[in-house]
Amino acid sequence: MTSGKQLKTLDGFRETYGGCVASIGKFDGVHRGHLQIVRQLNAHAQQYNVPSLVIVIEPHPEEFFAEDVRDCPPRLSEAAEKVDLLKNAEADLIYLLRFDEALCQLSPEAYVTEILAETLNVQCLIIGNDFRFGHQRRGDYALLQVMGEQHGFSVVETESVQLGEQRISSTFIRECLAKADFRTVEAALGRAYSIGGRVMKGRQLGRQLGFPTANLALNRRNIPLHGVYACCCEIRTATGQEQSVRGVANIGYRPTVEKQGEAMLEVHLLDFEQDIYDADMTVTFCHLVRPEQKFDSLEQLQAQIARDIEAAKAWFATQSADADSEPTSDVK
Repeated sequence: MTSGKQLKTLDGFRETYGGCVASIGKFDGVHRGHLQIVRQLNAHAQQYNVPSLVIVIEPHPEEFFAEDVRDCPPRLSEAAEKVDLLKNAEADLIYLLRFDEALCQLSPEAYVTEILAETLNVQCLIIGNDFRFGHQRRGDYALLQVMGEQHGFSVVETESVQLGEQRISSTFIRECLAKADFRTVEAALGRAYSIGGRVMKGRQLGRQLGFPTANLALNRRNIPLHGVYACCCEIRTATGQEQSVRGVANIGYRPTVEKQGEAMLEVHLLDFEQDIYDADMTVTFCHLVRPEQKFDSLEQLQAQIARDIEAAKAWFATQSADADSEPTSDVK
């Protein structure tokens, strides 16, 4: 089987695939701990001669229940990003399980019987021992073990991955991002932290202030980074042209010009004047220049942007990487 197929529905799953070895979770960030789960899935799937299946819960339950999603843990990755990362990790199948009123009202027993046993014919479930599911989160690891015996599937605990003495988790990565500890974040993710999107036309305020920006709308209302950062950008135009450019990124809610706007990522590209509207851009965050702040006037903001650009250039200049190498983050 070719790995990395996203399923749009579970209808006919049992008839098509026979069964599976599965894991369920939010998989936020798809970090090294999640990659280890995929390796476990694939190893057990070979033993049972069925595909591996990653079931990604979307939206996050915290987001579903929250009156204000900004009160939820910030997202590390959106659903589409998770799917792409899990495809790269070589999971056989990926399915986004919609968390809605019907699912959260489902009893734990019905959850196991209807989804895991009858629909998926799970042969082995690989799951964290802190997993909770079903109405009022009454289902737990112990219940899965009991019902697994009844329905003929085994339950295996996920293997954790350590970074020093710290277990890698999405929560730990969020904490490191809040401290702009990009060295640790990259070690935990197995890649530098980045956010991608389509360059869109904004209000042109940056251009009016003398510092044009490439604007990316963030499909998330709660973001893990706030402030101004030195960054490295990968740009791919509609014609397929690719280039790498250094920049200064401002990510947040633009408190100086917006009362309660949506999260935005604005990047001033250094020594760059091309028109890249509608291009795809991936922004890798390298170094915190300053936290997000509100200014009393656009003139103050303009003066600060000039200082931010100089600070970012100074940081890039201090990097000890070879002159011919690509710009790197704080990770060495």
